[in-house]
Amino acid sequence: MNFEYDVVIIGGAFSGAATALMLKRKRPEARILVIEKTIEFDRKVGESTTEVSSCYMTRILGLTHYLGHHQLAKQGLRLWFSDRPDQPFDDCVEVGTRYHSRLPGFQVDRAKLDSHMLELAVQAGCELWRPAKLTNCELDNGNGQRVSVFVDLGERTTTCRWIVDATGRAAMLARKLGHFRQNTEHPINAVWARFTGVKQWDSYEWRERFPDYANRCRVGREWATNHLFGRGWWVWIIPLRGGDVSAGIVYDSRIFKFPEGSSLAQRLHAHILSNPVGREIFGGARVIQGDVHALSMLPYHSEKVCDDGWAAVGDAAGFIDPLYSPGLDFCSYTSYYVADLLARSLAGEDVADRLRHYNQQYLITYRYWFESLYKDKYYYMGDAELMSAALLLDVSSYYIGLVTAAYRDPECEFLNLPFNGIGGRIAANVMSFYNRRLVALAKRRWTTGYYGRRNTGWCELYDGFVPDARLRKQIWRGLRRWWKCEFINLRLMLATRATVPESKASAAARTEAFEVGT
Repeated sequence: MNFEYDVVIIGGAFSGAATALMLKRKRPEARILVIEKTIEFDRKVGESTTEVSSCYMTRILGLTHYLGHHQLAKQGLRLWFSDRPDQPFDDCVEVGTRYHSRLPGFQVDRAKLDSHMLELAVQAGCELWRPAKLTNCELDNGNGQRVSVFVDLGERTTTCRWIVDATGRAAMLARKLGHFRQNTEHPINAVWARFTGVKQWDSYEWRERFPDYANRCRVGREWATNHLFGRGWWVWIIPLRGGDVSAGIVYDSRIFKFPEGSSLAQRLHAHILSNPVGREIFGGARVIQGDVHALSMLPYHSEKVCDDGWAAVGDAAGFIDPLYSPGLDFCSYTSYYVADLLARSLAGEDVADRLRHYNQQYLITYRYWFESLYKDKYYYMGDAELMSAALLLDVSSYYIGLVTAAYRDPECEFLNLPFNGIGGRIAANVMSFYNRRLVALAKRRWTTGYYGRRNTGWCELYDGFVPDARLRKQIWRGLRRWWKCEFINLRLMLATRATVPESKASAAARTEAFEVGT
């Protein structure tokens, strides 16, 4: 059939532009149109990459030069815990790496990254309509798709063989076709902003005030993704090139109530200042006006992510949680898989089996990723012992299952969505088991008043994660911490239940006392 374009991609941010770029590289003769509604991109919830998404950007997309010159190098994750608002800074618990990260990671300004990716797609030969408002989209499977757009003060209509939905949280096709599903098991919300005047983590002033803090670490803490943790919430602190800092809170509405205030910016800033670490860092900080955002009910997914004639990539297919920054991982896997699928289709190959696999495996990946890493995690993330055990086991599992394979053969592995096959199912079951146990331990600690009791006076700085046999050391460290918590749980079961301080108690917590398992 004679279509005006082979592929029309709705959305020109990272996922859409990456799909366009990879498809153009695989099929240079393909006629590709990218439709982007905005004049310029805004910033997203998270701006931190993982080892897997960094592998995709450096090894597959070839962005090493750009990322090195225009974004910041990331130095791993760093976790901070406290047991009371007036706790001295140098008495708070720190968990993180002692040395530089072994694999690349980046603190990215998503607006700049998205713009660069779209420029690369256009340079590769893709046509761009921008700003363009989609007015109609008609799907007719293999018989062709019709798209109408308002652009350049007039309406244009075009036909194509394939439509790629890269509209992010708008999830255009999922909503249009009735496949959109909210993840009500995980009721998390986010508020975030950009700040100026944030103190430096590694300044001379801090070295003078906290010499032990300064001397125990061999890497700049400022370049890590620093996290503040409490029961039912966490705050990210991410540096951006130019000096601004991105900070935001993600919280579970079942457990935590976001503070009241005159504005979102004031409420977010007040919450950060209520934490002893946050108070030291953000005491003199100011919110950048007009750069404050909020989203409710973050997690969702599409029950169907493709069919003959269309496919969804990135956040248009689903999103779980910004903790551990998995968003760009999903963008990487889905954009590469769909680009390969479309290239094969345009070459005349029957892709029915690949469409069927993408539909089936995406739902498996989403469900296993959620259950193994995030389900009810907000119940224990405010306890330093429990969360540090989870961090070591979670990141080690991530390295074993995904990072090692991605760096060994990226062109092959990015065609395999995570948790694929028997091995993926076993890994998901193991991770889900220890996550459920940590949740149970947290609930007992809360109802007995033991929750967060060890959030003071210690730190854990480890060498870092590498994708080889040295991971055994981190796994063993995580297992020992988990088993120690299990032993404490046995003592709490036998001890007379302590009275929960009124400052911590809630009706929900008292109800949980009758639900805690052993």
